[in-house]
Amino acid sequence: MSPGQAILFIKKHGVVLESAHGSVPNLAETVTGKRIHGSWWTDPKARDIFRLTRAVRDSGDILVCRLVSGKITFVHRRVWPALVRLANQFGAKSLGRIREVHTPRGKHELHILSYPRWVPADVKISARKISETEAALQLGDWCSQSRKQRSGGADYAVAPSARANPKRLVPLRFVDSTSRSQRVRRQQGQFTKRST
Repeated sequence: MSPGQAILFIKKHGVVLESAHGSVPNLAETVTGKRIHGSWWTDPKARDIFRLTRAVRDSGDILVCRLVSGKITFVHRRVWPALVRLANQFGAKSLGRIREVHTPRGKHELHILSYPRWVPADVKISARKISETEAALQLGDWCSQSRKQRSGGADYAVAPSARANPKRLVPLRFVDSTSRSQRVRRQQGQFTKRST
């Protein structure tokens, strides 16, 4: 698989996990053609997976965030308007744009640009033109199932009372080890840095 094919795969599905198992396809298992048990680093195609995931992360058409179950998720620009339309149901933390930066000292840092600062103006305009139901359909079955679970089995949007507390809508496995001043900067939409 080439980097272009990987991006086309993500475009086709709209939302793809990098390597975690979940309710959407994942790129690592698509590269290997089989289910990966444990770390993908132990797979014979680990170098290919690494090369492709880094190429995808560098693409301007791919949002890298923690949308699905708090795991690294690739979202193609084709579905960004739908994502923005339903953003209140996912929570801003799960929609922060993640960029991996290699420092001169050899460290890997994650830079997170908070939602909605990364959203282009044309995407915001497009998002206003679609309904929540249409947005959920564009995002796929995982979103519809997730919406059903959060709304108690109903086929309609989450009740306004549930929207008031987005933290309980999407369980995130996220440990915030940042200082209070870094959290304040994040809330104000500035970059935060975390070493990995």
